[in-house]
Amino acid sequence: MFKKTQLISALVISITAGLLAGTLQAQAPRLVAGDMAPAWQGKDMLSGQNLSFPAALNNKPAVLVFWATWCPYCKAFMPYAKAIQADFAQAGVQILTFNAKERGKGDPLKYAKSLDFPMVAIADADAIAERYTVKFIPGLMVVDGNGKIIYRRGWTELPAGKKVAQQWSEEVRDVLENVTAAR
Repeated sequence: MFKKTQLISALVISITAGLLAGTLQAQAPRLVAGDMAPAWQGKDMLSGQNLSFPAALNNKPAVLVFWATWCPYCKAFMPYAKAIQADFAQAGVQILTFNAKERGKGDPLKYAKSLDFPMVAIADADAIAERYTVKFIPGLMVVDGNGKIIYRRGWTELPAGKKVAQQWSEEVRDVLENVTAAR
């Protein structure tokens, strides 16, 4: 009986390890700074304009924000995104936003309009978020004018609110200062 139990346990562990290894191998590697951002096409829900990436960059850097209406971290960061857009507009920096992981909980168009600043807002962007390996929102990145990722927000233990939003804003601003100064 003891040997049968050991054999079954070993078999279960072996099968589980094999399944996990297969699952991990099937997942796309996480995009990091230095990687080229994947191309995408989408419709800006604010302007109705169809866009293609990286052509939408016009050879200028951009801030990419993956958000949902229900996300408290997103809500905390968006006023900072508005200020970043205003401060870097003359350098041609755009804010490209992607409504993702919405789960039918809110009205993305109403929310995007309420933010009241010049941005691109792509609706139903779950497929784009998946290509960018965004697991948690806000997904926050900066790309250079060619579409290369030069910043990707790291994991945080901080709760949603002003402190973490300020931290992300400072990180984005530092990257934008460097990339726009080099132009």
